This record gives sequence, C-alpha cells and structure tokens, in this order.
Amino acid sequence: MRLSRALTLGLTLVALTAVGACGSSEDGGGNAASAPTAPSTGAAGDDPADPTGPAGSGGLPKASDPESIASYVNRYTPCQDVATGDAYDTGHDGDAWGTDESEDPAWAIEERAVCTDGSGRPIALLTVPDMKKFQAAAKASGDKFLVGENFAVVPVAGQAIRSLQRSDLRFLACDADLVVPSGFEKKPALVDGCVLTDHFGD
Repeated sequence: MRLSRALTLGLTLVALTAVGACGSSEDGGGNAASAPTAPSTGAAGDDPADPTGPAGSGGLPKASDPESIASYVNRYTPCQDVATGDAYDTGHDGDAWGTDESEDPAWAIEERAVCTDGSGRPIALLTVPDMKKFQAAAKASGDKFLVGENFAVVPVAGQAIRSLQRSDLRFLACDADLVVPSGFEKKPALVDGCVLTDHFGD
C-alpha cells in the first residue's frame, strides 16, 4: 500500500540520518523521557490519572482508546486533530494506513483513528486487543508498524518516526534479513519470525 511504502521510506531515512539518535538500555526503558517534542507531564504511568496507564508485562506502553494513544504519541511528536478513521478518510482518500485493514477481522483492530503531525502528515492510531493476531497479519502483509502492548502506530513523516524513537514503542520487524546493530534491543515478538526492536531501521 502507498502508506506502507511511505513508512518504509521514512524508516530508511531514519536509518541513514539518525545514527546514534536512539540508544537504549537492555531493559527496554530507553531514554523515552528525554527532550520530548511536545510538553510532557512525566513518564507513562507516573500519574494515576494518565490515560495511557502503566507499561504492560513486556515493558511496552498500553492505551485503552485512540485518545490515549494520541496522548502518548503527543509526548514525542505532535499528534493533533484526532479523528475517527472514517472521518479522516472522507477528506483524505487513503492517506492514512488501515482504511481496508481495519474492517478485516484478521487484523484484530478494534478502533482506528488518525491524527496529524507537525507537518500535517497522518499518523494512524490502532487499538489492538489481540496483538498476536495483529502481528501475524502484519507478517503476512509485510507492512511496517510501531507497537505498544495493545496498540499500534503508523507514522508517515520521517521527522515523526525519528521523534518516536525516544518513546518506548518498538518497531515490529518480520524480515528474516533484518540486522539490528550492536547496542540496540532485539526481542522476540509474539509471532515466530518477528522481533521487536528499538532500531527503527529499514
């Protein structure tokens, strides 16, 4: 799909231009709290009223709805004008990932919304109650995603991707030829043949 190709291009751009920008500790904590683009009120889970809530068992952020995902993303890169997927698609003709996939039960997407980054490019926000099923569909499709424990994010612009490297989201990679440079995290995903990494490479 066009967006998948755009995300792949953006991730390739990150690999070429953001060397050393996203070092992370082995425990997955990374440096998510450092220099966020948007105003921050603390790390996820510090505030009991935080809609994102505490990290899940795998150390990935959790979110209960698209608004919570947008709140999390907005800590690192602008995520403005949140709209339902259908409302966004009405005026933008497939700019954001998931127009068809969100209707396909194979993807296990409960809700799809879209916000825009600082350059007006879309960021798809997906609530995913069954992440294993979602990862299997992602592996089959070859599409690229940033994932939390129960949600996925699909930015398009390279700047948004670079900014999200400071978060605790992980790049879902199902490429057998993927090489993760030394110093970056690489953990098994829920589906055989896929990994989660903080190296947002190609």
